[in-house]
Parts: sequence; structure tokens; C-alpha cells
Amino acid sequence: MSGKGAPELTVKNCGDLRVAVIAAQWHTQVMDGLLDGATRALRDLGIDEPTVLRVPGSFELPVVAKVLAGRGYDAVVALGVIIRGGTPHFEYVSQGVTAGLTQVAVETGVPVGFGILTCDTEEQALDRAGLPGSAEDKGHEAVTAAVATATVLRSVSEPWR
Repeated sequence: MSGKGAPELTVKNCGDLRVAVIAAQWHTQVMDGLLDGATRALRDLGIDEPTVLRVPGSFELPVVAKVLAGRGYDAVVALGVIIRGGTPHFEYVSQGVTAGLTQVAVETGVPVGFGILTCDTEEQALDRAGLPGSAEDKGHEAVTAAVATATVLRSVSEPWR
């Protein structure tokens, strides 16, 4: 399982954070699972009014993340799935999305939760989508990581008391 060794994150005092979730529309069943996991994580963290937006595909995630990061969000979470096919398309899209989301986070200082599944098969994606019977819940994990990072950033930007 790819999630082996993942940290157990505890996030506190984050209910006032502004969080946006952007989800691609390709692979409906997988995306529904990722989005359900993400919204469940937000509820668990006490973030009751996140912004949730849908975009056509994973390639469109970085540009929307960049705009949201510039509009005062404390964290942005990107959810998508890219499944390998018989052409180099998988590599191009995976690399572009990864580089784009990394650039957004580094340039803006806003954490971007990376909930992009890059899988060889649809079965692998379903197993990571947080659906009943899935081994992993990557939507939930992406939100938790982004919010945890936002709380770390907030702690270093507030004056010491």
C-alpha cells in the first residue's frame, strides 16, 4: 500500500481558516470519493463553509488554485485523477499538474493539498478514492495535510506572546 508510513496528523484551532477545494470532473466515481473524503475531513476539522469548485480535468487545477491562493484562502486542495493510457499523455499531464501546483504553493505561500491520483489502472484509483472498501482516502489526506501546513504557517506569522 502506498500510504504505508504516513504520519498521524493532529490539527487544532483551524475552524476559522478559509479553505477551497478544487475537483476535476473526469472519472466520476473516483472523483466523488475524493471529494466526499475532502469534505468529511473539513467537517472533522471544524471548517464548515469551504469553497468547492469543479473544473473539467486535472490539467485545469493549477490555474484555479493560483487564483484562489491570491484571493485570501489559507489553503487550497486540488483533487484529480490521471490514469495511464497507451500514449505519453499520462506523463505530460501528471508532470504539468504536479509542477503547476508546486509552483502555486511556493510562489504564493499558500499550502496546496495534493490530492492528485496518478495510477496505472482505474482499480488502483478506486482503491485510493476513499470509497467503501478502498484501502486509502486520499481526499481526506490532502485536506488534512493542507490545513496542517496552514496552521504551521499561521504559527510562524503570529507574534510570540
